[in-house]
Amino acid sequence: MSGKIEARLEELGVTLPDAPAPAANYVPYVQTGNLVHVSGQISMDEGGALITGKLGAELSTEAGAAAARRCALSLLAQLRAACGGDLDRLTRVVKLTGFVNSTADFTEQPKVVNGASDFLVEALGDAGRHARSAVSAASLPLGVAVEIEGIFEIA
Repeated sequence: MSGKIEARLEELGVTLPDAPAPAANYVPYVQTGNLVHVSGQISMDEGGALITGKLGAELSTEAGAAAARRCALSLLAQLRAACGGDLDRLTRVVKLTGFVNSTADFTEQPKVVNGASDFLVEALGDAGRHARSAVSAASLPLGVAVEIEGIFEIA
């Protein structure tokens, strides 16, 4: 039986990916008290292929926002793992930090990270509203377009 959040994701036609394994010597998430800090999730498509490229060069703002949305799905997948499979333990998204692989003159990082923010509010309602940073990076691991980390409050 799925919970309220899983049912809402199903309504939206969204299937969470499996929680990606860490690529190096770190853990995918750390829980301290009622906060879960999820490590940066990189942009991957539905098939697990990397979404690569630089905003302001070969990628449009819209393509970047779609990549950020995919990062949000991976964040929720990691959170589901941290909650033992029960996403209904989520009480709120506290903060996202989004890194956008972009050219020096690209200034639409907030519009790119909106792809994640808008999705979380659409899926979670008020519990999805969060504090946020959206910053440019000269490059990101493996050439990905977007990487987002998050802090979540759980019950």
